[in-house]
Amino acid sequence: MDDYIPLTDPDISGAEVEILGRLLSSGALSDGRMVRAFEDAFAAYVGRDHAVAVSSGTMATLLMLKGYGIGEGDEVLCSPFGWHQVQHAVALSGATPVLVDIDYWQHTINPEKAAALVTPKTKAILAGNVNGHPAHWDELRALADAKNLILLEDSTEAIGSTYKGRMVGTFGDAAVFNFSEPGILLAGEGGMIVTDDRDLAHRLRYMRRRETEHRNTVVITRTLPWQAGMSDLNAALALVQLKRLPEILTRRNLVIAYYDAAMASFEGIKPPYRGPGAEVVNPMVYCVHLGTRFTASGRRSIIEDLDTHDIDASDFGQPLHTQQYYIEALGEALGEQRAGRGACPVCTKTADRVLALPLHRKITRDQVAFIVETLKDASINTGAGAAIYL
Repeated sequence: MDDYIPLTDPDISGAEVEILGRLLSSGALSDGRMVRAFEDAFAAYVGRDHAVAVSSGTMATLLMLKGYGIGEGDEVLCSPFGWHQVQHAVALSGATPVLVDIDYWQHTINPEKAAALVTPKTKAILAGNVNGHPAHWDELRALADAKNLILLEDSTEAIGSTYKGRMVGTFGDAAVFNFSEPGILLAGEGGMIVTDDRDLAHRLRYMRRRETEHRNTVVITRTLPWQAGMSDLNAALALVQLKRLPEILTRRNLVIAYYDAAMASFEGIKPPYRGPGAEVVNPMVYCVHLGTRFTASGRRSIIEDLDTHDIDASDFGQPLHTQQYYIEALGEALGEQRAGRGACPVCTKTADRVLALPLHRKITRDQVAFIVETLKDASINTGAGAAIYL
């Protein structure tokens, strides 16, 4: 098979090309009309009262934290695991990220371990829906209410997923989304904060950027705007993607079904895990998890082997607790045991063995069969046989 199979490939139709062409011809690239239309449509889709569009998922998380007054001297419980790693925003806000180990099966934050790390300095829990799988929202909400904490939701990897009849993005006091690759709904770059809190939404819109109509006022504020708005071009692209989302998800789910069927012949393989209450799971990438006989270097060998066959595969990102910045910063703030490979052992083991395979609507059944067969050969070449499980 000669064609290169990328990890991700944007699902762009003539509708996206047409609206961008009209917008470029009009010259109205930053008057905000498309941004407001996208915000209104996205809030309605998720089921929240307010949506505030910004330049990225990380900026959305940073402004969300700032909107709640979280900063220096505060602690935020968050996961070290995630593709977009918007948890960096906690450190950028001036607060201390307290990294909580993850659930072995669904890779979301472990509520029991989070509860053990609450201190008088803890102000919020930032929990993510990892690669489409909803977090343990019942337990996290109970913990937040019991400890009087703000519950924040990272839905940058899970648009359209549902948990116990509710859409992701509706469980936190506020939630963030991301619209860059390898996400499902794309704006090129961009992020969104959703909430039912009108006052928070007002603060976020001001912090995002000072609007043109405010420039000649004599209002004095202690809060400076970040100039972090989304452009109308990005919003127009995302608005069309949102309208096409059911079509996009239907095709992606067909590719997932191809993978599931092909993986069934893989010794020791299991269907992707879906926890109790997780009714719809929309992953960004198709992830397999290498068995205990594999190491991180073995996973790297498999990725290199797949690459020689023009298959783009990847790890899921270096977890925060093993990154040098956090080893140094958290070691100083919280003690050496709170960072480094031993700090979150479940996350460390998962991150060493997770393997992301291509997932997008252009992949065919034959390509999936080729990917899986090549993966089988690569696992044998690595010396561990077909010791892979999902």
